[in-house]
Amino acid sequence: MSFLSSNKRYYMNEELEEYILGHIDEEPDALARIDHDTHVQNYYWHMCSGHLQGRLIKMLTRMIGPRRVLELGTFSGYSALCLAEGLQDNDCIVDTIEINDEQEDFIREHLALSPYGKRVRLHIGDARDIVPALGERYDLVFIDANKRQYVEYYDLVMDYLNPGGYIIADNTLWAGKVVDPKAQREAQTRGIIDFNDRVKEDPRVEKVIIPLRDGLTLIYKK
Repeated sequence: MSFLSSNKRYYMNEELEEYILGHIDEEPDALARIDHDTHVQNYYWHMCSGHLQGRLIKMLTRMIGPRRVLELGTFSGYSALCLAEGLQDNDCIVDTIEINDEQEDFIREHLALSPYGKRVRLHIGDARDIVPALGERYDLVFIDANKRQYVEYYDLVMDYLNPGGYIIADNTLWAGKVVDPKAQREAQTRGIIDFNDRVKEDPRVEKVIIPLRDGLTLIYKK
């Protein structure tokens, strides 16, 4: 990862990342526990949001001030708790959806260990079935689920997102594969590219991509 400052290009490395982590809010104990347990118990541990992205998600939630939040793709519950932490009070709710029922016990155990776990409602199943059944309206949606279906998720949640609401979509640079011609034949890469193109051409929204970790797209519904 690199970023520009005047005419100089700086590349993210472990030393710079450690500096950043040392100068932001500390990772809460409950999240550190999730991160550790995810690394130990889950083959796909790298999917966990982690300290830096987690603090950004919490801060963005604080700035947006949503009453209702929807998350597609709970995984181990780390990002759900970051969203919940950023809410104004306990009357605000995060509806989070995880399609893999084998994750349920892990998620519920760790939600119970967090002071913000009561703000999270976990739903197990396919988001395409659950979101319409919930019938809620949302101020913020976080998309971090099956990359092949990102366009479908986007079209789905727009119908339940309030005007003035936001979507945060994770993994929208997909390890740089979005600009790799060879990788563009892969189904997941194609899904991300199609999503990015869909958002770019959608006149209903304003959007920006942040080159943090695997790419975060912030989308504002007009």
